[in-house]
Amino acid sequence: MPLNPAFLPILEAMAPLAGLDWEATPPASLRAMMDNPLAVGDVVPVERVEELTLPLPGRDVPARLYVPQGHGAVPPLTLYFHGGGWVIGTLDTHDATCRELAVASGSAVLSVGYRLAPEAAYPLPLDDCHDALVWAAANGEVLGVDATRLAVAGDSAGGNLAAAVAIRARDEGGPALRHQLLIYPVTDADFATPSYAANGGGGYFLGTSAMRAFWAHYLGETPVEQAPLAAVLRQPDLAGLAPATVITAEFDPLRDEGNAYADRLVAAGVSVDHAQAPGMIHGFFSMSAMVPDAQQWIARAGANLASALA
Repeated sequence: MPLNPAFLPILEAMAPLAGLDWEATPPASLRAMMDNPLAVGDVVPVERVEELTLPLPGRDVPARLYVPQGHGAVPPLTLYFHGGGWVIGTLDTHDATCRELAVASGSAVLSVGYRLAPEAAYPLPLDDCHDALVWAAANGEVLGVDATRLAVAGDSAGGNLAAAVAIRARDEGGPALRHQLLIYPVTDADFATPSYAANGGGGYFLGTSAMRAFWAHYLGETPVEQAPLAAVLRQPDLAGLAPATVITAEFDPLRDEGNAYADRLVAAGVSVDHAQAPGMIHGFFSMSAMVPDAQQWIARAGANLASALA
């Protein structure tokens, strides 16, 4: 399918990023360029938004709780981990996404402001996300949620973190998860896939240069071979994980690794709803105000969460 035409003005506005040398640009400069979300469209209303500080072992991590309207007395909880290559992204960059997901799913959404690389390299961002899940499971009354009905979700690097948290929850005795929502997730550090060859030039927002930089910042001195919870596609055993929704995008360099991870989950006996969104680019989930066709994918993800968390 051709590129969805709604992306043409977006990509034209983002054209200067296509030639950016991401590997030579300091993370602080990347954040200054990328972490200022534009207000587009009306704010999606929810019943309650609460700024939180999660008291995790040895450190505090910011978070934001979204409780949708008409949720009932005690809603389930989905922890959301934002994208941004483990280097950029904030609670604010994904505010609209979390609002939309809360409304679409009927689940409260806890967006976690995990520490970023390279200042906090692997596995510290993952530790923050995992420990936030453990904290949330033990503090349902504090949050006003049903902590027996839990899911994790994330996009891009956040999808990677959600997948890794699901693996740790399986291997470390919980908390029990009912679902994992993986939106165009990073699953491997392989830049030679056909989707990288076709889409990695930077003309579709995310490019190979950016992903090389993100992986270098995230791993630091750790070889990828020694980071099995970073390159989750290389995990030897995916059996027994929470049921999953995996949504990938046709014009995304991460398409093939996301599709491969979905296939690996299915082969391991995990229940998976997997779809490749035609005509879409990386990041489309956060562009629904400008790309109306993205709404159907948010609705699909929300419906799957609602069913799993019922």
